[in-house]
Amino acid sequence: MDDGHSTLEERSRERRRRIVGNRAASFDEAEAWDLAYWQQRTPQERLSALVAIRRDVELAEAARRAAERGGR
Repeated sequence: MDDGHSTLEERSRERRRRIVGNRAASFDEAEAWDLAYWQQRTPQERLSALVAIRRDVELAEAARRAAERGGR
């Protein structure tokens, strides 16, 4: 059923398809590129990225806790 909403997995696949990278000669250059990149994104794109990162952090923390419990 297509209700016009994509799943997290679909959004993740789309993000990976259009991932953008940069090679900088210095930290300052990288920071300037990063700022320009995110300023060019829409508020929706920035929020989507934040939500995806937060979900990844939660999954990593849950995996770490599970590993710590298993190792005792």
